[in-house]
Amino acid sequence: MSLLLISPPTSSVVKEILGASGPPLGLAYLAVVAEEQGWKVRIIDGLTEGLSMQDIAGIVRSLQPEVAGITATTPAIYDAYEIARIVKEHSPNSLVLLGGPHATFMAHEVLEECPYIDVVVRGEAEETLKEILERIERGGDLSGVAGITYRAGDRIRENPPRGFIDDLDSLPIPAYNLLPMEKYVVDRVRYAAIVTSRGCPYGCIFCSSSLQFGKRWRAHSPERVLEELMILRYDYGAREIEFLDDTFTLKMSRAEEISRMIVSEGLDISWSASSRVNTFSRSLGEAMRRAGAHTIYFGIESGSDKTLRLIGKGIIRRQAVDAVKAARNSGLNALGSFIIGFPHEREEDIRATIKFADKVGVDLAQFTIATPYPGTRLWEIAVKENLLLTRNWRKFTTLDVVMRSLYLTPERIKKLLLWAYITFYLNPRRVLRDLIVNRCFILRRAIPGAIRYLRRALQKAWE
Repeated sequence: MSLLLISPPTSSVVKEILGASGPPLGLAYLAVVAEEQGWKVRIIDGLTEGLSMQDIAGIVRSLQPEVAGITATTPAIYDAYEIARIVKEHSPNSLVLLGGPHATFMAHEVLEECPYIDVVVRGEAEETLKEILERIERGGDLSGVAGITYRAGDRIRENPPRGFIDDLDSLPIPAYNLLPMEKYVVDRVRYAAIVTSRGCPYGCIFCSSSLQFGKRWRAHSPERVLEELMILRYDYGAREIEFLDDTFTLKMSRAEEISRMIVSEGLDISWSASSRVNTFSRSLGEAMRRAGAHTIYFGIESGSDKTLRLIGKGIIRRQAVDAVKAARNSGLNALGSFIIGFPHEREEDIRATIKFADKVGVDLAQFTIATPYPGTRLWEIAVKENLLLTRNWRKFTTLDVVMRSLYLTPERIKKLLLWAYITFYLNPRRVLRDLIVNRCFILRRAIPGAIRYLRRALQKAWE
């Protein structure tokens, strides 16, 4: 039996900025689970492969898969609907599954909006897919399969949630061989991504990770992480690795151990990872730097302690200053993430964030507009207080204002976003330091992407 897994071709801010997109690792995990059950699997990365809907229709028509699985983020959900339509049109007997964060939290709405989808797989999907494939092989129905919402005749049924996988090392290595690995390139360097942990014990109101993957943090062992890194480096020639964990440094001793093992192995890779400002130290930064890390991504979010409290970030500005200092003293570039436009923020709060981004010491800054993604507490607030300006999911990009502010117009928030980028990246002091200390790191890596980002933001600002 055959399984076709599809990441739809769609517009991508990340690809516009970096000139490349990351691999759909979730599908690669699912693929290897299906292969272990004897299924023939193909993965389509529509964005990276540059495929059109017509191209995908041809593949579906040729393959006639028993099962087609589609993944999509919130702004790509309409593209997933179109893929589902194409599958049903060209392979009517295929069972169409949809997963991903949007489908997880909007399962009923997804099935109501798109008649071509048969099953929504909610949350962590490996065990759920395994059980679905076993039912198909036996000719059984889907009643009792935990973690799904599905059609049963003309009704929509929601089965109970599935528990999370306790031992992530029990999962096989993702099926990288089914991805177009040669096409993941950044700055002419072969790029790959890895996820080494799942779950988050924190409760930021703008993030759904703790709901989708649980409040309990679970992680691969350092040995398993090294094994996967070696595969990416030696089998696929990847030299630049991005750790996609929500918080790679949540257990600092584990992050240090992984770094030591990379050095011990002599693994020649360059890499980046994410951290919270309260789960980082100079000693950890130095260990990461010795292992080839070049950038650490901090979710700082705001320059207002009041806003940090209201969004449930669980940090204060002083911790951000200390973490950035530790990163830079250890030789790492610090990238700070900042969010503006929360409903309660006045203009002075947003300007405080823009000013703090300049003064906290980060080398790179990413500014986005607060976006209430389904599944987040921010979504619940926006719905309860009637703050949503649109339910057009294509606008949920963090560049558009989709939520009403209590004090500012959408146009004003967009202009403040532009002002944030301009004041940060055109600061003469920062450019000079980059030339002297960082050997043009910002000029080479950030400025071209920031220009593309600004160009897109300008277009949005005047739409």
